[in-house]
Amino acid sequence: MKLETFFEKFDQFADAPDAVAKMRELVLQLAVQGKLVEQKPKELSAGECVRKANKPLVNVALDDSIETPAGWVALPLGCLIAANTGGGTPSKQNPSYWNGPIPWASVKDVQSEKYLTSTIDSITEEGLKDSSSNLIPPNHLIVVTRMGLGKLAINTIPVAINQDLRAIEPTTALDLDFAYLLFKSLKMVGSGVTVKGITVDKLHAMPVLLPPLAEQKRIVAKVDELMALCDRLEAQQQERETRHAALARASLARFADAPTPANLHFLFHPSYAIPPADLRKSILTLAVQGKLVPQDPNDEPALTLLDQIAFHKAALTKEGKLRGSTTVKAMADDEAEFEIPSNWCWVRFGEIMVNRDGERIPVSKEERETKAKTYDYYGASGVIDKIDGYLFDKPLLLIGEDGANLINRSTPIAFIARGKYWVNNHAHVLDGISEDFLRFIELHINAINLEKYVTGSAQPKMNQAKMNSIPIALPPLAEQRRIVAKVEQLMALVDALEQQLAASRATAANLLTALVAELTTA
Repeated sequence: MKLETFFEKFDQFADAPDAVAKMRELVLQLAVQGKLVEQKPKELSAGECVRKANKPLVNVALDDSIETPAGWVALPLGCLIAANTGGGTPSKQNPSYWNGPIPWASVKDVQSEKYLTSTIDSITEEGLKDSSSNLIPPNHLIVVTRMGLGKLAINTIPVAINQDLRAIEPTTALDLDFAYLLFKSLKMVGSGVTVKGITVDKLHAMPVLLPPLAEQKRIVAKVDELMALCDRLEAQQQERETRHAALARASLARFADAPTPANLHFLFHPSYAIPPADLRKSILTLAVQGKLVPQDPNDEPALTLLDQIAFHKAALTKEGKLRGSTTVKAMADDEAEFEIPSNWCWVRFGEIMVNRDGERIPVSKEERETKAKTYDYYGASGVIDKIDGYLFDKPLLLIGEDGANLINRSTPIAFIARGKYWVNNHAHVLDGISEDFLRFIELHINAINLEKYVTGSAQPKMNQAKMNSIPIALPPLAEQRRIVAKVEQLMALVDALEQQLAASRATAANLLTALVAELTTA
């Protein structure tokens, strides 16, 4: 297969992770292996180019799988280096060394750009003279050998360098632009305890393949052409992703304006995919705002449910099962965060929940390791271990009490524990009037932003008082069941969509891998 055909097939593997980046890697790999342009037998061979540069031609063994094209030669990198200059840093304690007219390069100046045209810092003539830094004329390879090993650039200006950089001057046998490609292809492995780096001796000993000088120039021209094509493909891909993102946002907005089952096609569109994370977030938000299922005028209003909850909590108190009950400040009218249906009501979390945190008894790691491990032992994120006894034997709502997940939600913070289990002190334990009710509250907590109820930054924590103050938009119990059922139905669709997207990406990645293998083994 020709490389041009590979590029023509881009649409078939565009969804593969880092598709364009892998195309760039392929171009570079083919370039330094002699598979990008044709060899011309009449050209001066690479070996003769090295001898003309007055450098010894040292043979080096390559891996058996690597072929040496006609006219090329395998040799240590040092045979192609006329000069390798290091650098240093003027004393930071002497202001007269800094902010002068001489550009001074460090690792932060060598990033992804091919050419080094300016530097962040500069030094004075005095700083250059009184330090181990060196002023490098233009047209050298500036190579990072510590603190970012392998990054490189070609300087277009005179520049002083620090101790993490080396300035490489190629011999006449090595074209500067091809040298840039060759160094980019090197797999440098650093050594050192605190800072990984590569020594000059190890760098010079690295084996490379050198093409004839004329072929080097043809390779560079071809690489430039293909990289420009990669740039265009990348721009097209970004434009498509931007367009799809805009369509996805518009579809989410249209569904939010009219969230009915008939309008679900706005979310699950055949032409583009809304990110599953955004879908899940939107579904939960619409659910707790009363926009996901229709209201039924025959439902008992939420105020009736509130009375039932108050009666339930009073009975528990009378039986001595509700201890440490905390008075919760009632919701004020101006605290409502959004408009709710007429048969809903605003309440605070603490008004409707039964807190069972006082029953938690943490178990040490040593105890858990020596027990029979029959029952689940829960933490803030789910089952963390097994234990030989249990405290709870009914479905209860657990809400993470501390940890970064309270703010940067990567997994649900609320979940229902079932079976027989213990709970440690990193999860709040909540009971309610019924399991159906708990399932809706689970959904509600996972839908909202909890940041304002969290204290601490190094170790975020949501205590009982903060949790009890959370406003809850409470629907009738019958509607809660319909909401939970609809959310489960839609989340199943999102799961299926996510699997389809993953399968599509995997197929594209497999195709890309197969095409790359076909090109590199031909």
